[in-house]
Amino acid sequence: MPKTSSKRIPISDSLEKNEQYMKDRVGLGVSFDLGVRKIKVLKKGVNIYYVNGLCDTSFIVAILRELMRVNDFEKQSSKLYEIIENRLVNQSLKPIQYMDELVDEVLSGLIVVVMEGETTGFVVDVRSYPGRQPQEPDTEKVIRGSRDGFVENIILNTALTRRRIRDERLRFEIMRIGERSKTDVAIGYLKDVADPDLVSILKKELKGIEIDGLPMADKAVEEFLVRQGWNPYPLVRYTERADIASTHLLEGHVIIYVDTSPSVIITPTTFFHHLQHAEEYRQSPMIGTFIRWVRFIGVIASLFLLPLWLLVVLEPSLLPKRIAFIGPNKTTHIPIILQMFLADFGNLILRMASIHTPTALSTAMGLIAAVLIGQIAIDVGLFVPEVILYISVATIGTYSTPSYELGIANTLARLLLLLCVSLFHTIGFVIGLTLYLLFLVSIRSLNTPYLWPFFPFNPSAILHVIFRRSVLSSIVRPSIVHPLDRFRQPKKS
Repeated sequence: MPKTSSKRIPISDSLEKNEQYMKDRVGLGVSFDLGVRKIKVLKKGVNIYYVNGLCDTSFIVAILRELMRVNDFEKQSSKLYEIIENRLVNQSLKPIQYMDELVDEVLSGLIVVVMEGETTGFVVDVRSYPGRQPQEPDTEKVIRGSRDGFVENIILNTALTRRRIRDERLRFEIMRIGERSKTDVAIGYLKDVADPDLVSILKKELKGIEIDGLPMADKAVEEFLVRQGWNPYPLVRYTERADIASTHLLEGHVIIYVDTSPSVIITPTTFFHHLQHAEEYRQSPMIGTFIRWVRFIGVIASLFLLPLWLLVVLEPSLLPKRIAFIGPNKTTHIPIILQMFLADFGNLILRMASIHTPTALSTAMGLIAAVLIGQIAIDVGLFVPEVILYISVATIGTYSTPSYELGIANTLARLLLLLCVSLFHTIGFVIGLTLYLLFLVSIRSLNTPYLWPFFPFNPSAILHVIFRRSVLSSIVRPSIVHPLDRFRQPKKS
């Protein structure tokens, strides 16, 4: 990985030397989008460096107009630095003294003003990144609720959060990661609520990232933070909704914002954080609890329905006589386990195809898959109807899982359980289920038990998992995040 020189080069009082540095280091005059505007103020040269496409041109024109007015209303003076500092009409102004800072700021979309005879320049924030406006995320839609989701602009994302939490103790600490990309990464937390040890660990891990760039944005950052390896289960939670991020901040979680990503990282999280959905909290507690239970049933079905059905197919004696009809009514030359794997992989392929298919054609593709492929496969004897039925129910359960990453991980766990049942029948199911639960118990995300509050056992927190409690009864913050302030509602005087 290329390293920057340990010796920092200061800004020169000669504009020619600064311009030559920009030509040699950044490609000024070669890259068409990198430019410099040269003007004279009080008979001294002033250069403004910028990148087209990342700046708001109207702001730059206003600044240039104000600087040129200096020649009409000011007398010649040696106090050029103070005059220009006073005439830069922008709320964000920062002095810099080194050329590497100048390069970083210009390439980030800000403009830098350097003056003849001065070794200090001014950074003016006139960024206007290309991108879309906040809109409802496709993966986290609600019937009632806000429609302003995160976008690819870190400034807008932090603003959407601060709009919901107008607390002076809300902190957004920003840093740049990546030797070449210099991606902006911000860590958000409530100073008097979040665990300071967790904040320190996250900042230390982020500052310790050594990589040339983060083109995959938050996903690359996640891999450095949690070092997931081959574990398929998600160790952090992603969200594109500002209201969900704000809720977790108030609970004591720490949020990581990465520029160019429309989602943020919530830490720490458990298995049950991935089963929450905003729709539960947009309904009354009773309706929200019912929706949550239906979702839990769907997730359980996506995991265990197929292995249990295969088990009773292989060992019909396990079924009571009243439900002995469960099982394939037709015989086929293809083993049931092979049919299930083929159908499951077919569903995964269709899911991937639907992502890459234009919206106008995705409905037609779904009809073709359901009517033609499914029905013809049954008619020719490739699948028995029951396999299609139970695969469909399990797939619907996967789709009902709020977290896409958790749904895929559960699919992989289901396939492994099917393999255990097909090889060892009842013993395989028991051993496979035991190993699966032990695996989940062993997972820790940023020193947080993955199956909390069941392991370790916390009765009051379990009630919050099973029932959607009302806001009035949610007084205490989750203990798993070790909040400094345990109570969510202000104490009455």
